[in-house]
Amino acid sequence: MIKEEESKYFKGRGAQFNPHNKFLKDAYVKEHDEGIDDWAESDHKTTFLFENSKTIVNKVDSPDIGMDYSLNPYQGCEHGCIYCYARNAHQYWGYSAGLDFERKIIVKKDAPVLFKKFLEKKGWDATTISLSGNTDCYQPAERKFKLTRQLLEIALAYKQPIGMITKNSLILRDIDILQEMAKLNLIMVYSSINSLNDKLRLAMEPRTATAKQRLKVVEELSKAGIPMGVMVAPLVPGLSDHEIPAVLKAGANAGAIRAGYTIVRLNGAIAQIFEDWLRKNFPDRFDKVWHMIQSCHSGNVNNSRFGDRMRGDGNIAKMIKDNFKLHCRLNGINVKDIFLDKSQFKVPGAQISLF
Repeated sequence: MIKEEESKYFKGRGAQFNPHNKFLKDAYVKEHDEGIDDWAESDHKTTFLFENSKTIVNKVDSPDIGMDYSLNPYQGCEHGCIYCYARNAHQYWGYSAGLDFERKIIVKKDAPVLFKKFLEKKGWDATTISLSGNTDCYQPAERKFKLTRQLLEIALAYKQPIGMITKNSLILRDIDILQEMAKLNLIMVYSSINSLNDKLRLAMEPRTATAKQRLKVVEELSKAGIPMGVMVAPLVPGLSDHEIPAVLKAGANAGAIRAGYTIVRLNGAIAQIFEDWLRKNFPDRFDKVWHMIQSCHSGNVNNSRFGDRMRGDGNIAKMIKDNFKLHCRLNGINVKDIFLDKSQFKVPGAQISLF
């Protein structure tokens, strides 16, 4: 049996079907068009689901992620990036990592209250918190719910250092708060740009800002005194890795002083979703791209070893690494380290002990 949603291409979405959630015993399919049962999966509009969470800040235990704590006001992401590692996490909520991830967005409406509660925990040392470490905090839902802006207002009030990464130009809405945080050395922002090819971007990241808009974000925030970086991630060998020089040059010209990269890894359900997408969008290059990804992960499309799972191994991964380092050097990127100041942290209204 073939699901209805597998039989046609859904424009504006990355994933083209819902792979089975490994945590669920049952799967639902449409067997006959003339069936009288309601078919919930036929509605491909985005829906918002509200969750009363117990916590909002998560400790990151993985040593190669580059962050200690993450804060995510939304689960699922309408951006629909086909490679997104956060897709797998959507299964824990009872949904699929495919289309469900893009159209069933969980809104953590109590995130601001929970954030304040976390910051006021005894012993909190104001370690930098990444917003977001999983899904994009400036995805389309933010325009409606404004949770990210509220979280930034709290961070500024408490003088809590924040790291941010986004591929949405909506961040410019909050330039007023970000500028005040930058004056206190409390903020570092990365714009994620893995390609300047808008045709590729539209297929791979269907509901994101264009590369031109993302570079505008880098330029405008840099001019406002906010330290900016670009994440050339994830690079897809055979599709976007050749753009490293152009992306880094454009980023540096816009004001980026830091840069990072990863090589795509297809763990869990993402492998099935990405393979389907690649066959449908680049059938002539499928074999080449698939084998190049495998060559970066010891013959697999996924590598779970800490240290090289994000950067890959083998000859192609080494060429990507060397190319990235060379063009960072040529463009004066990663010369200066950014250390945010946590010494200013203070709970508003808290009394200072004299003893």
